[in-house]
Order: sequence, then structure tokens, then C-alpha cells
Amino acid sequence: MTSVWALAALWFGLALLAGLASSWLRISTALSEIIVGMIASAVFGATVGPDVLGTNEPWVKTFAGAGAILLTFLAGAELDPQVFRRKWKEAAAVGLASFLLPAFGCAAAGHYLLGWQAMPSILAGIALAATSVAVVYTVMMEFGFNRTEFGKTILAACFVTDLGTVITLGLVFAPFTGKTLLFTLAVATAFVGLPWLTRRLLERYGERPSELETKFLFLCLLGMGSLATWAGSEAVLPAYLIGMTLAGSVGRNAVLIRRLRTVTIGVLTPFYFTRAGYLVSIPAVIAAPAGVIFFLLAEAVAKIGSVYPVAKFYGSTHKEAMYTTLLMSSGLTFGTIASLFGLSHGIIDKSQYSTLVAAIVGTAIIPTVIANSFFLPRHLLPKGQPEEVPGGGAGGPLPLPGESKS
Repeated sequence: MTSVWALAALWFGLALLAGLASSWLRISTALSEIIVGMIASAVFGATVGPDVLGTNEPWVKTFAGAGAILLTFLAGAELDPQVFRRKWKEAAAVGLASFLLPAFGCAAAGHYLLGWQAMPSILAGIALAATSVAVVYTVMMEFGFNRTEFGKTILAACFVTDLGTVITLGLVFAPFTGKTLLFTLAVATAFVGLPWLTRRLLERYGERPSELETKFLFLCLLGMGSLATWAGSEAVLPAYLIGMTLAGSVGRNAVLIRRLRTVTIGVLTPFYFTRAGYLVSIPAVIAAPAGVIFFLLAEAVAKIGSVYPVAKFYGSTHKEAMYTTLLMSSGLTFGTIASLFGLSHGIIDKSQYSTLVAAIVGTAIIPTVIANSFFLPRHLLPKGQPEEVPGGGAGGPLPLPGESKS
């Protein structure tokens, strides 16, 4: 067991380093964990060997997978049902526009400009079309837009975009067999029955030292995850739908969300994001930077061409429409999940994975900085909210969905 404890200590050491870097550089913790993983891969690969971090150890993959599942669930649980019901037409239109054209555009760029085969190109399109709730939610919160109709509508649109990512990933790459039918029926049953069951469990057994509600949610998420992998799909796919289903109950329980967030962000997601970064080959990116540049340009052009006209149609000014467009261009969480899905299932190779994740990291930084520097709609800021946040750029560290800034 000595080697296991030492390896675990190394992983949490990298997680601590990433957390400190996030605070120093004022970037998302998830983004800093990916970058730390990329740097560790280059350093360890050139010195002690690439296998020192044990990325293929079963327990490491289990922790990483559980982190992705819980993070995806939390993202779905952050949906505000009341706002979505009130602004569903605008949110759905912006969200669908943010997914459809960028998915096709980036897939076409991968196929025709980079010469990728059809399936890797489609996966790249899906990954680059995703919007990072982690980035958008935090910008909304730090500027106070999360308290306004403008900000809540953008957040609702993010969920539509990411729902498109989740569903398309499953439809395109999951094999359609009898197992798929059983899995679909199980998801439909959970979608209908879980809100009723969860609400009653929280009312009767919530807020007890035994943490029954947490154990119940882990049972549902991991159970559905195992059913998804049995059906040839991905464990994170049902987690997002369950999160959206329980947004009206679990999502409104601040204490429970805080507990889940502590376990997810403090223990599990460092394994997922650091591992995702560790699998990126920096030499491969340096040797072929054109792929990263092409994907960044294709994603930017497609997002502007699709989201901006829709935002204008619903009455946004030029600055508001551009701000919405740029925030909807920010990728990270679901993009890396889709990329790692493709790598683990042999849809893309490691070189393609490195190119794709490097482009996704770029979309997590560049659009947000441009949006807050040049298109911040100050006239929509809540009264008493400062117009500028110290540190510029994205306005401070970007926690994950639901994480508050201390």
C-alpha cells in the first residue's frame, strides 16, 4: 500500500499546486488543473518517465470518472427552473444556435482543413460546440449578472447548449442495441420518478448526520453511470439529465449542494482535470500548431455567425449580443469530457486529443477576456455592483458550477 499512498499524495500535491496557481493567476481551478497536468506530463516524461503518475491505475480512473459524473450532475442541478420557464424561447434559441452551427462548422474544419476522418471530426465539432458553465456561471456571479434577467437567460442558454452536447454525444457514438433501449427506458423512468422520490427523501431524512441524501444521490448517479457504460455509452451522460431533473429540489438545497461540491471539487475533479491535461502531448501540439489555430478560428466564426443574430433578434443591443456570443464561446468542462470520451473509446488518437484539448483551453480564456474587456454591458450591472473587478480579464478565479468566491 505504500506506493498507493505515495501516488495519492502526488496527485493531491498537484491538485494543491493547481489551486494555488488558480489563485495567483486568477483563472478557473479546472483550467489550472489541466495546465498543471500538461506541465507534469512534459516534466515527468522528460525525467522519471510518463507512467509515474499512474493515470491508468484502476483507482485513479475511478476517482476521475466519479469526478466527471458528480461535476456533470452539479452543472445540471444549477438550472433555475423558474427563469427557464419564463425565458425558455430565448434561452432555447440561443442555446441551440450556440450548438448546431458550431458543431457542424468545427466538424467541417476538422475534416476538410485538417484531413481528419469523419468520426474524429464529428467528435471535435461536438466538443468545441459545448459551452463551459464553469466559466459563464462565475463571470455572471462575480459581476452580479446572475441576479439579472440578462445573466439568468445566458445561464439557461448554456444548459441548452450542453444538453445538446450530452444528447448528441450519446446518439452519435453509442451503439444502438437492446441494451441501448433498456438504458433509455431507465433514464426516462429516472426522469419521471426521481423528483418525487428525492423530494420525499429530503423531507423525511434530510439534514441528518448519516447523510442519507448524499448516499442516495451517489447510488443514483453511479448506478445510472454503470448502466450507461453497460449499454456502450458514457457514465456522464445520464448524470446531466438527472441534475436537470432534480434542479427544483436538490438544486435549491444550498447545504446539500455545498456538501456535494466539497467532495466533488475538493477530492474528485482534480483527478479528472489533471488526468485530462496529463494525456495531452505538448510536443505534438508544438509540432502541429495549425490544428489548434484552425479550431479556434472555426469555433469563433461559427459562434458569432449563429449566436449574435439570435441575440439581436430577441432585442439585445450590439454590446449585449456580443457579450452573450463571447460567453457562449467559452468552452472547458464538457469539451474536455467529450474529448476524453473520444480518446478512451478510440475515436481520436492522442495527437488529435492533444490538438482538441489545447483548442478547448484556448476557448476557455480568449473569449471571456475579450468579452469583459471590450463588451461588458455596464448598463445592466445591478445597482451597487462594481463595474470592474480587480485583476481584469475574467474578473478573478473561476470556480466550478455553484462555487462561490470567498
